[in-house]
Amino acid sequence: MYPPGAGFDDFGWRVSIADVRQGGPFSLFPGIDRCLAVLEGEMSLTIADGAPVVVSPGTPPALFSGDDRTDAILTGGAVVDLNVMTRRNVFAAKVSKQALMTATTLKAATTSIALALSEFAIGSHALGKRDAVFTETGEEVTFPASAEFYWIELFAQNR
Repeated sequence: MYPPGAGFDDFGWRVSIADVRQGGPFSLFPGIDRCLAVLEGEMSLTIADGAPVVVSPGTPPALFSGDDRTDAILTGGAVVDLNVMTRRNVFAAKVSKQALMTATTLKAATTSIALALSEFAIGSHALGKRDAVFTETGEEVTFPASAEFYWIELFAQNR
């Protein structure tokens, strides 16, 4: 959660992983934009009065407003999800799933987080599944071939 010491009422951004064991309504977060990716399992989301959207490890993350009533149905048992929340007009997030075929160096254009989806090493640091690497603007990280991870970029917005 950013900034350090912030709570649910005043965070700029929040990145978390949750074990979800049953469906139901999501908490409302007025003024917050949400990005939800499923790491394990599958869920169907009904956002506002829209058609259900299925989210699984093979689908893009669901993007929705924390202002909207959102309900989840777990369609295959328990789910592990990645939830990225940003305070609207203060921060924005870009979340992309990476499955590398060759070694790749990424330079953080902003505060970025790499969440490992597979085991791999960055230099002498071994990462396990769901370990994360936090980078600041300008830092470079070289990922090995076959690394799978979510690359989460967090951007400050002009007010």
